[in-house]
Amino acid sequence: MRHTAGMLEIRDLALSVSINGKAVEAVSAVSLKLEPGRILGLVGESGCGKSLTAQSMLRLGEYQGVQRTAGDILLDGQSIFSMQDEVLRRVRGGKVAMIFQEPMTALNPVFSIGSQLTEVIRLHLLLDKAQAKARALSLLADVGLQDAEVLLRQYPDALSGGMRQRVLIAMAMAADPDYIIADEPTTALDVSVQKRIIALLRGLQRERGLGLMLVTHDFGLVAEMCDDVAVMYAGQIVEAGSVKAIFDQPAHPYTRALMGCRPEVSETGGALPVIPGQVPAPGHWSHGCRFSARCSLATDECNAPVAPEAWSDAQHVARCIHVPEVL
Repeated sequence: MRHTAGMLEIRDLALSVSINGKAVEAVSAVSLKLEPGRILGLVGESGCGKSLTAQSMLRLGEYQGVQRTAGDILLDGQSIFSMQDEVLRRVRGGKVAMIFQEPMTALNPVFSIGSQLTEVIRLHLLLDKAQAKARALSLLADVGLQDAEVLLRQYPDALSGGMRQRVLIAMAMAADPDYIIADEPTTALDVSVQKRIIALLRGLQRERGLGLMLVTHDFGLVAEMCDDVAVMYAGQIVEAGSVKAIFDQPAHPYTRALMGCRPEVSETGGALPVIPGQVPAPGHWSHGCRFSARCSLATDECNAPVAPEAWSDAQHVARCIHVPEVL
């Protein structure tokens, strides 16, 4: 196992997006730590800001008009936002790699698999064509793809969804990064392929001692794969801690509601539980607790303009004044 120093850390990050020409906050005071050799799950419903947060770790949101309004992101103590473009290009893929949600759109349909994979290898490792091809063949074998010589000549539309996702994982591993951010890496795949992709990611993470962030809406996947978890709702982290602590004693009503929606905890033959209502869009968040409109425990105090301090114990923290009632 490879050992690395430092960590990838988000400190009090706030992000805004443009809605009808107006800057609206979409992520608020988010703090997270991704450590070498550990897997962090970032979990929540669609629209909670998970992908915005994940993409900001490589400043990818800037291309879609996402702006940082507060906070910082540190890679081994150095601010991502202070990096010059040339340094940031080396970090992207070289130190921190990303696996995107939809493999068909993440791969360029007009270039072969070989040209896309060897481009990444040559950019970061400065190898010649023959060396880059040898590295590409080795990477494809590492992710369980057969007939790699043939595969290098093929185009993305000739591959199944699972094969394309394995190619993306190979590209993420191309420069031997210290950290990988996987944004809903199995959403577009069927259940049997999902399991194989997750097993592959977990195996590579353990073998190479990577820090892995898994962005997902699936608490079952978090329980199976992660060491730590952060629960996100309406742009905020509402609960965070070790997986064991949160699964043994979920403290925030939103965390408990998400866990109750898993098929394995619902009645056999019964309807799958759902959380009433929907995640409020940026610009439509309530004062105080943003989950209050959907929470059965909500009181007037929850909607106070200044939210009370979060509850915490030795292993996790929750942004809720009703934790004693929940526990």
